[in-house]
Amino acid sequence: MISTESPHPASGVIDRPIPMVDLAGQYRRLKDEIDRAIEDVVSSTKFIKGPVVAAFEEELAAYLGGRHALGVGNGTDALQVALMALDIGPGDEVITPAFSFVAAAETVALLGAQPVFADIDPATFNIDPVHAASLVTDRTAALIPVHLYGQAADMDAIMHLADAHELPVIEDGAQAIGSTYKARTTGYIGRIGCLSFFPSKNLGCYGDGGAVLTNDPALHKRMTEIANHGAERKYRNDRVGLNSRLDALQAAILRVKLRHLDSFTSARREAAQRYDRLFAGMSEIVTPSTAPESSHVYHQYTIRIADGDAEERNRLSAHLRDVGLATAVYYPEPIYRFDAYKNGLRDAGGLPETERACNEVLSLPMHTELTADQQERIVDNIGEFFKRHRNV
Repeated sequence: MISTESPHPASGVIDRPIPMVDLAGQYRRLKDEIDRAIEDVVSSTKFIKGPVVAAFEEELAAYLGGRHALGVGNGTDALQVALMALDIGPGDEVITPAFSFVAAAETVALLGAQPVFADIDPATFNIDPVHAASLVTDRTAALIPVHLYGQAADMDAIMHLADAHELPVIEDGAQAIGSTYKARTTGYIGRIGCLSFFPSKNLGCYGDGGAVLTNDPALHKRMTEIANHGAERKYRNDRVGLNSRLDALQAAILRVKLRHLDSFTSARREAAQRYDRLFAGMSEIVTPSTAPESSHVYHQYTIRIADGDAEERNRLSAHLRDVGLATAVYYPEPIYRFDAYKNGLRDAGGLPETERACNEVLSLPMHTELTADQQERIVDNIGEFFKRHRNV
């Protein structure tokens, strides 16, 4: 397997860098559509709420097969609005994974509640429903599964647990728009779904943006009021709320990209399959697993270093960086290691699968513009690293 794009890494010559995401390349491909959409908003001068935001919300809900979608300022706000709509606050506990971005735990803590951390399934990196069940107490007020890297959590088990204890489920789908679990679209399986439109997401805008999803009209109305200063109508602020609105310029960009999301997802899946083929036979690498009931949308392509540790993973990452190949570690530490969240760990021995993942995972470039030559170059360099460092 010889890359046509890069010289042998031993030559010391760095070819064109390969980034984790290529937003510039995607923009060039969609430039005419996006520029026209932005110009239309600027010409209208309707920057807050307005018809473009309403149209995007309707189109998003229709695309995902749900009833309601509400645009908000960002994915973290989406989680906060969802928790506020469910009256989560002091004295409550919310179970969520520790192997994730901090946003779910952060918003729980911000409202005075206590995040409680569950371990993960080692195959999918998603919350382990069995361990989550062991953490339920009379103070548990909600569950927040995170559909990590683009793959749905085990929603049957999670919903069974939630129903048994009459708990609402908030799905954190920031990395998983369009993914499904047993043909059901994530975000509409629990009470509320939360999305992020951060630029690098599968559906990303050119700034911050997010959305909350629900099939419950009353809950949608409540969240709409919360996101608008708690107001049902202007100057009538009967709820405590916040100012979290999706910008019309961002909504216009998202409307364009939503029309291409199927092709974006197909490109990511094709790239993931190509990685799988290129890594076949490389025993040092464990490629991502996809549960049979889940459709993966590959926000990240995350490998494990087999029989490795954080030190070896970091050496591999440095080797790739030296030849112009980007990587990232999502996530290098469990959330309960941070001072603000250490009270969320109930197991004195830690969470073993979470700890292992933090030491072994490495995410490789994954985006809509990724080429076969680029992937061959990445995998060739990974193979070269292991030849040098494990076969000495």
